[in-house]
Amino acid sequence: MGMAVGGPGGGPKSDINMTPLIDVLLVLLIIFMVITPLTPKGLETLVPQPPPPNAPPPPPGQDRTVVIIINKDRSMMLNTEPINEDRLGSRLEEVFKTRAERVVFVKGDPDLEFRDVAKAIDIAKGAGIDKVGLMTPKIEAGQ
Repeated sequence: MGMAVGGPGGGPKSDINMTPLIDVLLVLLIIFMVITPLTPKGLETLVPQPPPPNAPPPPPGQDRTVVIIINKDRSMMLNTEPINEDRLGSRLEEVFKTRAERVVFVKGDPDLEFRDVAKAIDIAKGAGIDKVGLMTPKIEAGQ
């Protein structure tokens, strides 16, 4: 590799050597290509959306939202119907037999361990539910 210190008609040249910049760029490109597939992917969930303002509430019995409620004592309810863990899967299959949209929300007591909520999510996925959403007290209050 040679270095030009000047031409026949003038003084020194001030050119930037691009080779080290290209090397750094290629190294960074390779690093990002290796790291990108390793990013962790979490559980995809939904959050219930509040109704539009000034919208009339649905008539009693017409609300199509299905919520699995897990109480502090680990007892479960499907909307307002008490249900045990063994029957939850079959009951969800029965409820969603005629529905095209298979969405269920899980609302757990704040003092529960996550494994109890995860068990309900697992049962719902096993019953063929497409999307599972999580409800928190803040979301339920509509904030």
